[in-house]
Amino acid sequence: MKKLFITILILLSVNPHCYGAFFTKKTEEIDASNGYVGKLPDLTKEYKPSSTGVSTPIFDKTKDFNSANEIKPTPTDNPAFVNIILKQDKLSPYVSDLQEFIEMFEQIYDSIESQENVQRFAARVYFLNKNSEYFRDKYANEPESNYVSYKRILEVSAHARSVSELRTEAEKYKPYLAYTGTGAIYNSNNIDQQLNFLRVELEELINILKDTN
Repeated sequence: MKKLFITILILLSVNPHCYGAFFTKKTEEIDASNGYVGKLPDLTKEYKPSSTGVSTPIFDKTKDFNSANEIKPTPTDNPAFVNIILKQDKLSPYVSDLQEFIEMFEQIYDSIESQENVQRFAARVYFLNKNSEYFRDKYANEPESNYVSYKRILEVSAHARSVSELRTEAEKYKPYLAYTGTGAIYNSNNIDQQLNFLRVELEELINILKDTN
């Protein structure tokens, strides 16, 4: 009994922290340089993969889009469509050439009306005659050479060339010539008369060419 009492006194005199160590579990030392060494939760239990969606067009059918203006097959078997909508150029090369001459003759006609200077008038006539020469050679051996329009183009072009030469010579020689005898052809009245004759011819020819289809 005396020994038991002594033992109890010894235990009571000991620091509580000391005998607590007998009942604590020894833990492992952790090296902080190794990072986190605990257990991670299992994320796969609550994770649900997102389902891949399939994109669908806004419109169910392509033809529903702007259906009011839906393109329809070309009615190539419809004569009205072919002759009107797809109307091809029915102008022959000859008639196309005539259309170009209309513009050239109109420019010379306007030049006379506006009393354009000699140099501008001569330049327009020169351009006309170069085209007339090509036109003449192009259809010289063709049926078109028998047309009135063909013959009149060449005639009026030649007349325009002679009037242009007359005006150019008058400008060149008038300081040296008296307007009597042979010099009378360079008289301003004579030149004006020739220009007026040419203007009438141009007007008639332009109307002929415009009526040619």
